[in-house]
Amino acid sequence: MTAALLGPASIAWAAPAGGGSCYPVNLTWICVYSGAADGGPGSGNTSSTIICTFTKAPPDVLRRTGTGPPAPGYRWDIMTCPGSRRGPLGGRLVQASTKTGAPAISPVYLLEIGIGALSVPTLAAVTAPPRSTDGLVGLPEWYWVPRTEWHRVSMTVRAGPVWAMATAIPTRLSYVPGDGMGPVSCPGPGSSFNRALPASRQQTRCFYTYTQLSNGQPGNVFQAGLFVTWTVRWTGSGGAGGLITSSYTTGNAFAIRVAQAEALVTTP
Repeated sequence: MTAALLGPASIAWAAPAGGGSCYPVNLTWICVYSGAADGGPGSGNTSSTIICTFTKAPPDVLRRTGTGPPAPGYRWDIMTCPGSRRGPLGGRLVQASTKTGAPAISPVYLLEIGIGALSVPTLAAVTAPPRSTDGLVGLPEWYWVPRTEWHRVSMTVRAGPVWAMATAIPTRLSYVPGDGMGPVSCPGPGSSFNRALPASRQQTRCFYTYTQLSNGQPGNVFQAGLFVTWTVRWTGSGGAGGLITSSYTTGNAFAIRVAQAEALVTTP
């Protein structure tokens, strides 16, 4: 499952490091500064690219839209980008150089398309004990995301020499226990539990310990959830780039049953 990264509910404003300016593009805050954005945690990369094409705008289209003459040395083209909203013209009117064909647009112009097309996946998180097995009071509940899934995703939009790339990087994993306590979180994907090793020889920063049974709750279960926090940055031609948000979140909710371990005491 993926979530489209667009809209005010998923975007938090943040000032760009090193100075710059922030402004809204299609209800999304975009921060711009000069210099490349730094990378961040996450291994591997899933990337996609949208190539925009250009066709000369017919005179009747320019008359119908009331478009005035272009700047000297430029012509009006219709820019078409796969996956973006094309509108009644089949694309967007942009000015392009009559010598090179390069569009007179900024990377931010393409970033809006890239953000709309960037899909951030809902990562499959794992717990130990497994969610199909009762958890136990006093026993740490491990949670993690397989490292093969913990990687950045990016979308690049190119229009001639102008380009913009939006990249989402997973940074934190959070567990909402559902027992009335607040969520707990840890950086990175967590550590997988190895059933072949004793618990005393394993460590993780991603765990939660229940102190009460789930009996008495609706369905005798806690409504828990696992969520991944993503940092979304962008880079573009000409050294543009910046932070879009550091708090985009994806995740899943699920039911978990917590029981009490019974100790068997024998007397001679």
